[in-house]
Amino acid sequence: MKHIKILGITGGVGAGKSTILAYLSKKYQARVIELDKAAHLCMQHGTDCFDRIVNTFGREILTEDGSICRPALSKIVFADRSKVEELNRIVHPAVKNYIREEIQKETEKGSVPFIVLEAALLLEDHYDEICDEIWYIYVEDEVRIARLSSSRGYTPEKTRAVLKNQKSDKEFRRFCQLVIDNSSDNVENTYKQIDRGLGTHGFL
Repeated sequence: MKHIKILGITGGVGAGKSTILAYLSKKYQARVIELDKAAHLCMQHGTDCFDRIVNTFGREILTEDGSICRPALSKIVFADRSKVEELNRIVHPAVKNYIREEIQKETEKGSVPFIVLEAALLLEDHYDEICDEIWYIYVEDEVRIARLSSSRGYTPEKTRAVLKNQKSDKEFRRFCQLVIDNSSDNVENTYKQIDRGLGTHGFL
Protein backbone atom coordinates (compact mmCIF):
# COMPACT_ATOMS: atom_id res chain seq x y z
CA MET A 1 0.00 0.00 0.00
CA LYS A 2 1.17 3.50 -0.83
CA HIS A 3 2.09 5.66 2.16
CA ILE A 4 -0.34 8.54 2.62
CA LYS A 5 1.38 11.63 3.95
CA ILE A 6 -0.03 13.26 7.07
CA LEU A 7 -0.09 17.07 7.27
CA GLY A 8 -0.63 18.72 10.64
CA ILE A 9 -2.21 22.18 10.75
CA THR A 10 -1.84 24.24 13.91
CA GLY A 11 -1.90 27.82 15.16
CA GLY A 12 -3.43 30.00 17.82
CA VAL A 13 -7.04 31.08 18.23
CA GLY A 14 -8.33 33.22 15.38
CA ALA A 15 -5.70 32.02 12.92
CA GLY A 16 -8.33 31.05 10.35
CA LYS A 17 -7.53 27.34 10.37
CA SER A 18 -11.09 26.37 9.39
CA THR A 19 -10.80 28.35 6.14
CA ILE A 20 -7.60 26.50 5.29
CA LEU A 21 -9.10 23.11 6.13
CA ALA A 22 -12.06 23.81 3.85
CA TYR A 23 -9.69 24.75 1.03
CA LEU A 24 -7.59 21.59 1.42
CA SER A 25 -10.72 19.46 1.45
CA LYS A 26 -12.43 21.13 -1.50
CA LYS A 27 -9.50 21.72 -3.85
CA TYR A 28 -7.38 18.66 -3.08
CA GLN A 29 -10.00 16.23 -1.70
CA ALA A 30 -7.78 15.71 1.34
CA ARG A 31 -9.25 13.87 4.31
CA VAL A 32 -9.51 16.42 7.11
CA ILE A 33 -9.69 15.33 10.74
CA GLU A 34 -10.21 17.96 13.42
CA LEU A 35 -8.97 16.59 16.73
CA ASP A 36 -11.63 18.38 18.77
CA LYS A 37 -14.35 16.67 16.75
CA ALA A 38 -12.49 13.36 17.03
CA ALA A 39 -12.49 13.78 20.81
CA HIS A 40 -16.28 14.24 20.73
CA LEU A 41 -16.61 10.95 18.85
CA CYS A 42 -14.34 9.15 21.29
CA MET A 43 -16.43 10.39 24.23
CA GLN A 44 -19.74 9.12 22.87
CA HIS A 45 -21.83 6.63 24.81
CA GLY A 46 -20.70 3.05 24.29
CA THR A 47 -17.00 3.74 23.96
CA ASP A 48 -14.29 2.68 26.40
CA CYS A 49 -13.32 6.34 26.71
CA PHE A 50 -16.89 7.23 27.78
CA ASP A 51 -16.93 4.51 30.43
CA ARG A 52 -13.59 5.58 31.88
CA ILE A 53 -14.62 9.23 32.06
CA VAL A 54 -17.90 8.41 33.83
CA ASN A 55 -16.13 6.04 36.24
CA THR A 56 -13.57 8.73 37.02
CA PHE A 57 -15.75 11.84 37.28
CA GLY A 58 -19.14 10.41 38.29
CA ARG A 59 -22.57 10.13 36.74
CA GLU A 60 -23.39 13.75 37.60
CA ILE A 61 -21.61 14.74 34.38
CA LEU A 62 -24.28 12.98 32.31
CA THR A 63 -27.29 14.61 30.66
CA GLU A 64 -30.79 13.17 30.80
CA ASP A 65 -30.17 11.16 27.62
CA GLY A 66 -27.03 9.60 29.13
CA SER A 67 -24.44 11.50 27.11
CA ILE A 68 -21.57 13.45 28.64
CA CYS A 69 -22.42 17.07 29.41
CA ARG A 70 -19.24 18.81 28.36
CA PRO A 71 -19.92 22.05 30.30
CA ALA A 72 -20.48 20.01 33.49
CA LEU A 73 -17.29 18.05 32.89
CA SER A 74 -15.36 21.23 32.11
CA LYS A 75 -16.58 22.84 35.34
CA ILE A 76 -15.13 19.95 37.33
CA VAL A 77 -11.78 19.61 35.57
CA PHE A 78 -10.88 23.27 35.16
CA ALA A 79 -11.32 23.83 38.88
CA ASP A 80 -8.45 21.43 39.54
CA ARG A 81 -5.41 21.08 37.28
CA SER A 82 -4.83 17.49 38.40
CA LYS A 83 -8.29 16.61 37.07
CA VAL A 84 -7.46 18.21 33.72
CA GLU A 85 -4.42 15.96 33.51
CA GLU A 86 -6.51 12.96 34.55
CA LEU A 87 -9.04 13.66 31.79
CA ASN A 88 -6.25 14.15 29.25
CA ARG A 89 -4.76 10.77 30.19
CA ILE A 90 -8.06 9.20 29.22
CA VAL A 91 -9.00 11.21 26.13
CA HIS A 92 -5.67 11.85 24.39
CA PRO A 93 -4.70 8.16 23.90
CA ALA A 94 -8.25 7.41 22.69
CA VAL A 95 -8.05 10.20 20.12
CA LYS A 96 -4.62 9.03 18.92
CA ASN A 97 -5.96 5.49 18.52
CA TYR A 98 -8.89 6.85 16.53
CA ILE A 99 -6.54 8.89 14.33
CA ARG A 100 -4.31 5.88 13.66
CA GLU A 101 -7.34 3.75 12.76
CA GLU A 102 -8.61 6.41 10.35
CA ILE A 103 -5.17 6.70 8.75
CA GLN A 104 -5.10 2.92 8.30
CA LYS A 105 -8.56 2.97 6.69
CA GLU A 106 -7.59 5.76 4.29
CA THR A 107 -4.34 3.97 3.46
CA GLU A 108 -6.24 0.80 2.60
CA LYS A 109 -8.78 2.68 0.46
CA GLY A 110 -6.09 4.77 -1.23
CA SER A 111 -8.62 7.35 -2.39
CA VAL A 112 -7.23 10.55 -0.85
CA PRO A 113 -3.96 12.32 -1.76
CA PHE A 114 -3.06 13.12 1.86
CA ILE A 115 -4.61 13.44 5.33
CA VAL A 116 -4.83 16.65 7.34
CA LEU A 117 -4.91 16.73 11.15
CA GLU A 118 -5.87 19.99 12.85
CA ALA A 119 -5.59 21.14 16.44
CA ALA A 120 -4.22 24.09 18.36
CA LEU A 121 -2.25 21.66 20.54
CA LEU A 122 -0.70 19.37 17.91
CA LEU A 123 2.79 20.15 19.19
CA GLU A 124 1.94 19.85 22.87
CA ASP A 125 0.21 16.51 22.29
CA HIS A 126 3.19 15.18 20.31
CA TYR A 127 1.45 14.68 16.97
CA ASP A 128 4.84 15.09 15.35
CA GLU A 129 4.99 11.33 16.02
CA ILE A 130 2.16 10.86 13.51
CA CYS A 131 2.48 13.78 11.09
CA ASP A 132 5.04 13.94 8.30
CA GLU A 133 5.05 17.71 8.76
CA ILE A 134 3.26 20.30 10.90
CA TRP A 135 2.48 23.70 9.40
CA TYR A 136 1.90 26.81 11.47
CA ILE A 137 -0.87 29.22 10.48
CA TYR A 138 0.35 32.69 11.44
CA VAL A 139 -1.78 35.80 11.77
CA GLU A 140 -0.66 39.23 12.99
CA ASP A 141 -2.02 39.94 16.47
CA GLU A 142 -3.95 43.05 15.44
CA VAL A 143 -5.62 41.17 12.59
CA ARG A 144 -6.47 38.32 14.96
CA ILE A 145 -8.00 40.78 17.46
CA ALA A 146 -10.17 42.33 14.73
CA ARG A 147 -11.32 38.96 13.40
CA LEU A 148 -12.20 37.56 16.82
CA SER A 149 -14.06 40.74 17.69
CA SER A 150 -16.14 40.31 14.53
CA SER A 151 -16.67 36.53 14.65
CA ARG A 152 -16.94 35.85 18.41
CA GLY A 153 -17.43 39.21 20.01
CA TYR A 154 -14.12 39.01 21.88
CA THR A 155 -12.70 42.20 23.35
CA PRO A 156 -9.05 42.98 22.56
CA GLU A 157 -8.22 42.21 26.20
CA LYS A 158 -9.84 38.78 26.02
CA THR A 159 -8.02 37.90 22.81
CA ARG A 160 -4.67 38.96 24.27
CA ALA A 161 -5.37 36.92 27.42
CA VAL A 162 -6.14 33.84 25.35
CA LEU A 163 -3.03 34.30 23.21
CA LYS A 164 -0.90 34.70 26.32
CA ASN A 165 -1.85 31.17 27.37
CA GLN A 166 -0.96 29.64 24.00
CA LYS A 167 2.40 28.85 22.44
CA SER A 168 4.32 31.92 21.34
CA ASP A 169 4.88 32.74 17.70
CA LYS A 170 8.58 31.95 18.22
CA GLU A 171 7.79 28.47 19.57
CA PHE A 172 5.42 27.65 16.70
CA ARG A 173 8.03 28.72 14.16
CA ARG A 174 10.73 26.70 15.89
CA PHE A 175 8.89 23.40 15.76
CA CYS A 176 6.85 23.63 12.53
CA GLN A 177 8.18 22.88 9.06
CA LEU A 178 6.33 25.67 7.23
CA VAL A 179 4.70 28.97 8.15
CA ILE A 180 1.58 30.07 6.27
CA ASP A 181 0.84 33.79 6.73
CA ASN A 182 -2.94 34.18 6.84
CA SER A 183 -2.93 37.87 7.80
CA SER A 184 -4.08 39.21 4.44
CA ASP A 185 -7.72 40.13 3.79
CA ASN A 186 -7.22 38.57 0.35
CA VAL A 187 -7.50 34.85 1.10
CA GLU A 188 -6.04 34.03 -2.32
CA ASN A 189 -2.64 35.03 -0.89
CA THR A 190 -3.03 32.27 1.68
CA TYR A 191 -4.16 29.74 -0.91
CA LYS A 192 -1.11 30.45 -3.07
CA GLN A 193 1.20 29.77 -0.10
CA ILE A 194 -0.59 26.47 0.55
CA ASP A 195 -0.42 25.41 -3.10
CA ARG A 196 3.28 26.19 -3.21
CA GLY A 197 3.95 24.45 0.09
CA LEU A 198 2.15 21.26 -0.91
CA GLY A 199 4.21 21.08 -4.07
CA THR A 200 7.62 21.88 -2.63
CA HIS A 201 7.10 19.73 0.49
CA GLY A 202 6.09 16.62 -1.41
CA PHE A 203 2.39 16.32 -0.60
CA LEU A 204 1.30 16.30 -4.23
